[in-house]
Amino acid sequence: MNDTPERLLRLLSLLQTPREWPGSELAERLGVTGRTVRRDIERLRELGYPVEASMGAAGGYRLVAGAAMPPLLVDDEEAVALAVGLRAAAGSAITGIEEASVRALAKLEQVLPAKLRRRVRVLGTALVPPSGEDPGVDAEILTALAVAVTNTERVRFGYRDGSGAVTTRHAEPAGLVPSRRRWYLVGYDLDREGWRMFRVDRVDGARPTGARFAPRALPADDPAAYVAGRRTDWGTPTLRVRVTIDAPLSRVAGRLGDAPGDITAVDTTSCAMDCDRDDSPEWLAQRLLALGAEFRVHEPTELRDHVRGIAERAKRALR
Repeated sequence: MNDTPERLLRLLSLLQTPREWPGSELAERLGVTGRTVRRDIERLRELGYPVEASMGAAGGYRLVAGAAMPPLLVDDEEAVALAVGLRAAAGSAITGIEEASVRALAKLEQVLPAKLRRRVRVLGTALVPPSGEDPGVDAEILTALAVAVTNTERVRFGYRDGSGAVTTRHAEPAGLVPSRRRWYLVGYDLDREGWRMFRVDRVDGARPTGARFAPRALPADDPAAYVAGRRTDWGTPTLRVRVTIDAPLSRVAGRLGDAPGDITAVDTTSCAMDCDRDDSPEWLAQRLLALGAEFRVHEPTELRDHVRGIAERAKRALR
């Protein structure tokens, strides 16, 4: 490998494998001399990569954690595995990482070769999402919308409202916002000449048009604030939930898919949920039990029934 940039990238890829590489093995893999390996290691260090060297017969080189995240180099199989995992995480909206999953997926799929994108789609269709009452989100649609947001590119898509009627939309996307295990697209609807919020599980066939646009001023601080102020879910039934939890607010906040203000501190050792929720009683019962803290359900009756049902099944399992 006489091309220095190509050789450095290959060396960096080898060092990102979690093991220690003897200089002789690196030289053999790269087809160069030990002296060239040492010189390339110094170049990587000058570029900010923390490469450590250990002496002795069992010594070698390894890349260690530094002050910043270095660019990762992955092969085809690793890229496919990452994309499939990110699609699964984005589609199921795992609390706390859903937005990051979509951003990472958009970056990855934008540079994947066509043959690898096809493999990701085939593998993605074989994944069985967890059962539940909440609608699933197509990770491919999420990715297409995320790319359009990043590129400030107009997008067309079909949209199904709460009654099932389907319309075609042409919008300038401003942001994607996860809220209560659902995704929302905030964008300016060009045909209706106004800002709109779309549930992504009701979006079909999102297609960036290639037409760029200058971002408009949102009627809120940011897309998340717009969703927080406008979210109604168009007829989605809500429950009035009142629960007292014997745990400090810092231990509970964010673990129930809650919006700011849904859970408030009672004192230093307990907190309370007193709000309207559109979660299914079954999901909320499971999340409350997963907290590992004592709690009391004051209302609604449906949530009390689901907690009681789980308790009875647990008792039968222990007989």
